[in-house]
Amino acid sequence: MAVPAVLSPRSAIEEDRSRLANLLHFETHVHRHLDWRRPLDWLGQDPYLVLETGGRLMAALVCPPDPPGVSWIRLFAATSRFDPNEAWEALWRQALSQLRALSVLHAAAIPLQDWFRRILAASLFTHTHNVIVLVWKPAALPLPVGAGVTSNLRLMTEDDIAAVVEVDRESFAPLWQNSREAVSLALKQAGLATLIEDNGRIVAFQISTRASRGLHLARLATHPNYQGRGLASSLVRHVQQQVLDRNETLLTVNTQDNNAPSLALYTKMGFNRTTEQFPVFQFDLN
Repeated sequence: MAVPAVLSPRSAIEEDRSRLANLLHFETHVHRHLDWRRPLDWLGQDPYLVLETGGRLMAALVCPPDPPGVSWIRLFAATSRFDPNEAWEALWRQALSQLRALSVLHAAAIPLQDWFRRILAASLFTHTHNVIVLVWKPAALPLPVGAGVTSNLRLMTEDDIAAVVEVDRESFAPLWQNSREAVSLALKQAGLATLIEDNGRIVAFQISTRASRGLHLARLATHPNYQGRGLASSLVRHVQQQVLDRNETLLTVNTQDNNAPSLALYTKMGFNRTTEQFPVFQFDLN
């Protein structure tokens, strides 16, 4: 492996777009976050850093905070001509400086490849838990008693996003919260998005995306003041019924392996855990 001279990171610019696309599509050492946005969609937001030599991009690191205070590693890629460990060290050092200036408290990544897990561990990221995958198939019906659909359930619209974001923020720890832009993008990509109201106030919602053989329950939340009333079960029940009505073959969902309430809900609703799981690595900046 040819190693270039020491390079200084710089912020990516719009003129880097085509070279970044080549880096993403043709190199081996590429980590992409499971995201509503594609890596190139983050151009113009910091930190979005690259290493360059001779007019060729050697590596890139993308980790803009979203929501504020939390920075996921959206992209890390390095060309085969450059040691990915050296590329990461140079880029992460600069990214850390920018993240601290932005008052970011937590950085995190879901590495799918062993090589990136080793890089993160060497930079003192801690493997804190796993994201697991569960699946429900129509054969799992009939559903448990009490899983009926409430009359206050309706489709989500763009006008609901501000209230949905508020429920999201109240329902999740900072690491897992979604920004307004993320929720808006999720709605645009949704195969089914529904919510439940109480006296005109949005108190629970779900967003499901299209999958190859059915739907994926990408987001489910109930405001803490309304938990324990069966609202989440009602939303899930409605999604399951849609899977049946559309003659789909399955419904999948992700959750954390240390999220006991979510695991209990999905088990009650007939989901079964698969062997798929993805590690979550965290780095605290405070």
